[in-house]
Amino acid sequence: MSELRPVLVLNGPNLGRLGSREPDIYGATSYAGLVESCRSLGAELGFEVEVRETNDEGEMIRWLHEAADGSVPVVLNPGAFTHYSYGMRDAAAQRTAPLIEVHISNPYTREEFRHTSVVASVATGTVAGFGIGSYRLALRALAEELTG
Repeated sequence: MSELRPVLVLNGPNLGRLGSREPDIYGATSYAGLVESCRSLGAELGFEVEVRETNDEGEMIRWLHEAADGSVPVVLNPGAFTHYSYGMRDAAAQRTAPLIEVHISNPYTREEFRHTSVVASVATGTVAGFGIGSYRLALRALAEELTG
C-alpha cells in the first residue's frame, strides 16, 4: 500500500465555531463535521489530512512556514485574515507546493470589505461559495494539481 501524502487544511478566526456561528451563512455542519469530511475525502484521494484552526495570526504564519519548509500542500481558509493580513499573505507566498484558498460563503455577495483577498494573488486557486463543499472541491483540485 502506498503512503498517504500529507496535506494541511488551515482555518483562520472563528471557523472553530462552525455549526453555531451564523448558520444561515456558514451552514449547520460543525467544525468536527468539517474535520471528518476533510479527512475522509482526503484518504480517498491519497492524502493524510491534518485540519487546524486558529484565532492567532502568528500561529497561522508559523503553520504556513511549516508547510513551505516541508513542501506540504495547503487548503487555506484564512477567515477574516483574508482581507488584511499581509504577514499571512507573505507566508503563503513562500509556498513550495499548491495552496488552495477556500471560503464557505461567496465573499463577493457579502459586505464590500470582504471583496478583497490579499491571499488570492499568491494562491494556486480559490474555491468559494459552496459551503463545506468548498473544502471538498479544494481537496479534489489539489489531487489534480499534484497528479496532473
